[in-house]
Amino acid sequence: MKPKSLVNIDDYDKDDIMRIIDTACKFKKNPNRQLLKGKVCAALFFEPSTRTRLSFETAISRLEGRIVGFSDTATSSATKGESLKDTIMMVSNYTDLIIMRHHLEGSARYASEVSPIPIINAGDGSNQHPTQTMLDIFSIYETQKTLQNLTITIVGDLKYGRAVHSLIEGLSHFEPTFNFVAPEELKIPEKHKVFCDKKSIKYREFTEFSLESINDTDILYMTRVQRERFTDLMEYEKVKNIYILKNDMLKNSRDNLKILHPLPRVKEISQDVDENPKAYYFEQARNGIYARQAVICDLLGIEVNS
Repeated sequence: MKPKSLVNIDDYDKDDIMRIIDTACKFKKNPNRQLLKGKVCAALFFEPSTRTRLSFETAISRLEGRIVGFSDTATSSATKGESLKDTIMMVSNYTDLIIMRHHLEGSARYASEVSPIPIINAGDGSNQHPTQTMLDIFSIYETQKTLQNLTITIVGDLKYGRAVHSLIEGLSHFEPTFNFVAPEELKIPEKHKVFCDKKSIKYREFTEFSLESINDTDILYMTRVQRERFTDLMEYEKVKNIYILKNDMLKNSRDNLKILHPLPRVKEISQDVDENPKAYYFEQARNGIYARQAVICDLLGIEVNS
C-alpha cells in the first residue's frame, strides 16, 4: 500500500483541511514537542528557497526530529546525472519522509509514485504549493473565524503563481467569491476558470487594481511578479511593478480585511502598509511552522493532543 503524500492540495478533502487547521491551532499554542523524536526527514530543494525551507526545518526541529538533505543541486548527485527516481529511492532508504521542491511541474507527483515513504510537495514549477495553501487557509481561518462565503481578491501573477493555483483549489470547498486582478500577460489560466465553473464558484476578472476591489473583500492576497518564470526579460520589465498596494488605499476597506502575501515581497506592497493592523503577511509566514508541523504529523500518522 502506497503511503499517503501531499502533492496537490486536492489530496486533502474538506474534512482533511479542517483537521489540519485544528492541529495547527494546537501547535500554535505549543510548537515544542517530542513528536518526531527518532524520525529523520529529508529536505530536497532542487530549486532555491528561503522561507519554505527554513519553515520546514524549524517545524521539524521544534518537534525534535532530524533533518537532512540539500538546498542546492550543486551539492547533490543530480549534477552527476542521477535521475529523480534514483535520488528518491536512495533518500527513502535513510529517512521517514521527503520534502521536495523542484522546478519541473509534475515532479512531486512522480516522486510520490516511486517513493515508499510520504512525499510533501514544497513547490513544483508553477503548478502547486500545497503546504503554502494550508498555512494560507489557516491564516484566513484564524483572522476571519470562518472559511465559508468569503470574498478573496488575488492580485498580481496569477499565471505562474503556484500558491494562487493551490489556494483556489483549497478554498473551493467553502463557497468563496474570487476577484482575480492581473494584467493580460499574467491572467489566471483558463483551466482554473474551468475549475471554478465546474464547482459553481463565483469569480470576476479585472486588469485594474481599483479601490472598489480592495473595499469589497475580506482577504486581499498580494503576489509578486516572478522574474524567474519569464523567458523574455522585456515582458517582465513591462509588468513587474504594475500593482502596488499603499497604505492610503486601505482607509475605506472592511474592518475584517487582512492582507496576505506568500512572500518574498518586492515592491507590490509598500513598506508603509507594514504598520497597518490589516497587514498579516509576516504572521502568515510564521503560521507556516504550525501548518507544516500539522501536515508532517498527519502524513506520519502521529496523533497530536491538545
